[in-house]
Amino acid sequence: MRLYSGTSKQFIQDSTRNQIADKLKDAFFGYFRYNPSHNEINSWRNSLLAISSVFSEANLLDHGVLLEYQLPLSSKRLDCMITGKDKNGLDNAVIVELKQWEKCKESDCENEVLTWVGGAEREVLHPSAQVGQYKMYLQDSHTAFYEGEPPIDLSACAYLHNYPREEKDVIFFKKFEKLLKENPLFTKDDVPTFEEFLVSKLEMGQGLDVLDKVEKSKYRPSKHLMKHLSNVIKGKSEYVLLDEQLIVFDRVLTTAQQGFVDKKKSIVIIKGGPGTGKSVIAINLMAELLGKGYNTHYVTGSRAFTETLRKIIGTRGSTQFKYFNSYAKAERHEIDVLVCDEAHRIRETSNSRFTKKVDRSNLPQIEELLKVGKVCVFFLDDDQVVRPGEIGSTKYLKETALKLGCQIHEYELEAQFRCSGSDGFVNWINNTLGIKRTANVIWNSGKEEFDFKVFESPESLEKAIRAKVAEGFTGRVTAGFCWKWSQANPDGTLPDDVIIGDYKRPWDARPEAKKLAPGIPKASLWAYDPNGIDQIGCVYTAQGFEFDYVGVIFGKDLMYNFDQQMWDGHKENNADTMVKRSKDKFVDLVKNTYRVLLSRGLKGCYVYFMDKDTERFFKSRMELNYDNQTNLYLKAAENRFENKNLL
Repeated sequence: MRLYSGTSKQFIQDSTRNQIADKLKDAFFGYFRYNPSHNEINSWRNSLLAISSVFSEANLLDHGVLLEYQLPLSSKRLDCMITGKDKNGLDNAVIVELKQWEKCKESDCENEVLTWVGGAEREVLHPSAQVGQYKMYLQDSHTAFYEGEPPIDLSACAYLHNYPREEKDVIFFKKFEKLLKENPLFTKDDVPTFEEFLVSKLEMGQGLDVLDKVEKSKYRPSKHLMKHLSNVIKGKSEYVLLDEQLIVFDRVLTTAQQGFVDKKKSIVIIKGGPGTGKSVIAINLMAELLGKGYNTHYVTGSRAFTETLRKIIGTRGSTQFKYFNSYAKAERHEIDVLVCDEAHRIRETSNSRFTKKVDRSNLPQIEELLKVGKVCVFFLDDDQVVRPGEIGSTKYLKETALKLGCQIHEYELEAQFRCSGSDGFVNWINNTLGIKRTANVIWNSGKEEFDFKVFESPESLEKAIRAKVAEGFTGRVTAGFCWKWSQANPDGTLPDDVIIGDYKRPWDARPEAKKLAPGIPKASLWAYDPNGIDQIGCVYTAQGFEFDYVGVIFGKDLMYNFDQQMWDGHKENNADTMVKRSKDKFVDLVKNTYRVLLSRGLKGCYVYFMDKDTERFFKSRMELNYDNQTNLYLKAAENRFENKNLL
């Protein structure tokens, strides 16, 4: 996706005639179905006029220009890319990161500076670091930049068109020397040098042919978290951390190092929705911290996720992967860094009916974690709580940390790396389920790379998922917890618990199952073992994992009531005993359950709705599936959102 594509000559005309911001605004609304902020529009108007002047002065008139170009499988967008051929006739492209900054201050982190953005002074990536990560990301995931004889040569730079050049300025500090050499930064006083840089890459013009290659090329298949984990531990990281991901990564490393110097307890809270890269950052952090000699534990509340990690790592490293309830009797500051993934699953206490009296703790589970870790890092999503007793909210973590005198750092991840990089899909699911009001009222499958489909039967849904798996993709079928979860049969086979008419399938094996027939994976390995395709997964085995394609059977424990225009919970159709006992929290927990299941896919999500009114409601919010009556509904919905300043 891009908001603008054309010749450099047309771009210069659009900018100098003050039309470029309006064109981007219209394209933005056409794609996202809501308007960009006034700040973003003003940024386009000012920065793009500045870069167009540089192109004009450098006589770059036979080139291709892409504006607001979305990185593959991410919701991040490049500011500007210009394409052409160098003096030897080789294809080249240059990414230009545009900033309106006028000054900045020093940060104690490796790749960051402090500057005034978004109405406050914030820690942000050095522009050369930011654009360098974009370059690496495209070289790693976009075929135009790694295939061909030769591929398009990609360069990157930053242009701070309001920033005065002072050699002793923070932005030119020695610690950024390597970054600046690899991805040069130009200020308002460096325009002649900037022009020389661009001309050296694009001297021969003919940029439309190169631009066409960029737009028509494909993306490399998605990397999978579990494969990545194995390579990270072997020292071969495959993921490039972008923008706030790298800021969070650097902040944790700096906090860890400082925490051991000043002895002050520190916590870092990182919030993010599905697919924002929480687990990727967490795993990279663990590998980096272990490599630096810090005793680091990776801690979760999910048995399936932890056991899968241990399986991949093997015996040698599995002791570093723990559960939230593993520290009831641990000594104070026994662990250097606790990396707590899925921290929304932290419970009130580590005690349970299975806990021996000698092992019981008098502390809340969160205080056990804060006691044992010198530095604690919490990755969480406040809308992924799916069981009563899970209380690891941002508010709770901060209140406890303040009570214990901890220093708090808080960050929020926004970029989407699941759902084909479409934050619009997750926003649409949040809005449709009534979890969070967003501007994404309508899902336009004709404009989105992410493949969302509604199927008329569970058989056709499973057939579609299996077809994708046969093509080499990963895929699983999941369902709401609307059927009992039986013990394995005496011979180790699994009973067909999920029954919808003639469709009969087993759940994945129960965690306590000791003897299973050949070919049936343990519950903790259902998401990882290829044979997991033969069972239906519930939220407890799917949460935390990702697949190329996920199938979801949307049960009758949550149904849309058209008469009341609201979601109704139906405990009689739910088989999760603990959730059914949650009283007034039942509807919210089941909504969160389906949100988790629907957001497991990297490339696509296929759904079968058992309740036809619920299916009709979802379809009424899909642009390619409406009739005249639904069209009126959509217009009314858009009017309501416009009145609330959400469009």
